[in-house]
Amino acid sequence: MLLWREKIPDTWLPQIRANLAPVLLDHAYLERKAATTALNLEKYEELRDHLSELNAIAIEELQHFELVLRLLRERGIPFGHPKRSPWISGMMNAVRKGRKQQVIDHLVVCALIEGRSCEKFQILAEGVRDLDAPLADFYASLVESEGNHYASYLIMARHIDEPEADRRLDFFLDLDAQLIRVPNPSPMLH
Repeated sequence: MLLWREKIPDTWLPQIRANLAPVLLDHAYLERKAATTALNLEKYEELRDHLSELNAIAIEELQHFELVLRLLRERGIPFGHPKRSPWISGMMNAVRKGRKQQVIDHLVVCALIEGRSCEKFQILAEGVRDLDAPLADFYASLVESEGNHYASYLIMARHIDEPEADRRLDFFLDLDAQLIRVPNPSPMLH
């Protein structure tokens, strides 16, 4: 996977463990957004050869969204309004304008979101087992999918322009390190 330049703060898992309901709600929004993002990427001419792959990602993300919605229903957690993630907003705000630059940046950011999700789901699979074994199993079941999405997005960016994709990956890894150090008082996955 990735060699992150900053680890997840030690305060993240305790905050998540103490707030599983809002975290599940946040997770539902993230899965829905991931599905729509995969479909929105289809607007780029540079990704015309990847439409089936993007559709497959969108379908899988919608399936995950439905699974999280089921967990919310089972636990009596109402589906309310999403909170914006400062980390995701910070990453997306750095996406450059201009067709080729924008698509490469967008793909790299999507890859890093999926990579952080993969990492965090692994942590949650172990870190909430004593509180909620079915939820821990659920998070463990998502790890491989998130890793595959990370790889798919990064490969797509590299197919467009590998040296530029790698330069932007370097840039966004630095930005990730800055953003992840900023304390977030809200219990969120990202």
